[in-house]
Amino acid sequence: MNPIDEFIAPVCHEAIEILYQDEHILLINKPSGLLSLSGKHPANQDSVHFRLVQDFPSALLVHRLDFGTSGIMLVALSKEMVRCLNQQFSNREVAKTYTAKLWGRVEQDYGVIDLPIAKGVFPRQQICMESGKSAVSEYQVLARYENATKVLFTPLTGRTHQLRIHSFAIGHPILGCDLYGTQASLDSASRLLLHASALSFTHPTTGKPFLIESPCLF
Repeated sequence: MNPIDEFIAPVCHEAIEILYQDEHILLINKPSGLLSLSGKHPANQDSVHFRLVQDFPSALLVHRLDFGTSGIMLVALSKEMVRCLNQQFSNREVAKTYTAKLWGRVEQDYGVIDLPIAKGVFPRQQICMESGKSAVSEYQVLARYENATKVLFTPLTGRTHQLRIHSFAIGHPILGCDLYGTQASLDSASRLLLHASALSFTHPTTGKPFLIESPCLF
């Protein structure tokens, strides 16, 4: 059996919060521990998309967040809207910021991580200077604690697991990350401490800049 079919997601009891709604788009706050799309395994039917189409039958996801990541997701309510918004993502006209809590003390107040990412052994990605695709993440330190550092990440590219593997590569894995880190960093949190905290784009019908924020609770 394909490894992706063997994962059974625990039940997520937390509700999706709708942050903004009009006739064209939704902006929602995804809880940690909820799939973006339903999996092939019948036990993995529950997901952001599965829940949304109960009330919004035309809902289409424009992008995804990892299972453990919480925060803002942009949802289109028609095929025309998803086409317009996908074009903005492709043209890198959408800006996203994430809040994360990292293992250890990050000494620099600001930094840029420029390390190419390639597919690894499923489900992991890997840093690969030869075959990896360009991946760039900026970070700014928000607070320092005894054994952790809170940062604001701005990914300039959108590779799978980019912030998780970049954090690990600089020696400061995201707390609660089950794929990239140490047992100590995994055990330090009950969930992945990564939250999509802001998203800006151009509204596809008004043409006006649109910024939405979701406060981080950790």
